[in-house]
Amino acid sequence: MKNKKGFTLIELLLVIAIIAVLAVTVFVSLDPSKRLADSRNSRRWSDVNNILTAVHSYIVDNNGSIPTGIATSEKQLGTAATGCDSACTGAQAACLDMSTTLAKYLKTIPIDSQGVAATTRYSVVMDANKIITVKACGAEGTTISISR
Repeated sequence: MKNKKGFTLIELLLVIAIIAVLAVTVFVSLDPSKRLADSRNSRRWSDVNNILTAVHSYIVDNNGSIPTGIATSEKQLGTAATGCDSACTGAQAACLDMSTTLAKYLKTIPIDSQGVAATTRYSVVMDANKIITVKACGAEGTTISISR
């Protein structure tokens, strides 16, 4: 009688099943759609901070003058005359074009990955105490806004 070496069918199926369970576990834990959303939100945080820093640089360079157009009513940044209230709930219908005003501080006004130059999906508002808030209207799963 010869002694045959090898794996049985049951052993092979068991190993394949374990590998499949581990693969599914790793894929679910990585959650690529969440990672992509986190990446886009990270960019939004950076853009909001850059816009607010540019606005404050303008204020410092102009002896405390607030850039024209920033008021107590929220406005989306962009060049469109209408439709700016669709992405930024609560914003006015007309966008606020700050590309010329902030040209010294920003090469271009940042545009959200879901926006276009006419409607950037970033908004700006000033409260009664002259604290300026910039927010990302297209944030995924979180609120992204910075006030100074």
